[in-house]
Amino acid sequence: MARITVEDCLENVENRFELVMVGSKRARQIAVEGKPALVPEENDKPTVIALREIEEGLVNADILTEVPKDFDILDEDSLETEADTSETSEDDAPTDTSDNSESETDSE
Repeated sequence: MARITVEDCLENVENRFELVMVGSKRARQIAVEGKPALVPEENDKPTVIALREIEEGLVNADILTEVPKDFDILDEDSLETEADTSETSEDDAPTDTSDNSESETDSE
């Protein structure tokens, strides 16, 4: 089992908050996104692997600003179309027709 201390990791990131952010994002990349580990796994969990990578200087805060390759960036036309669609569905909402007494007396 790897023994990693916060102090060792703090040599490569600015503060403890950033360490948590970088470590959790990297662990998620390993566990969920299937990205390969940059250090030998040695039967460690993704969180420990991420901390070992930070400790060795292989991962830093730059990971926080990376945009995933499969992330679709919407253009302005797509956003406008979505906005128009949501406005239309609000206009199509049923109106209250519970007061039918006037229409019945008018037709008589």
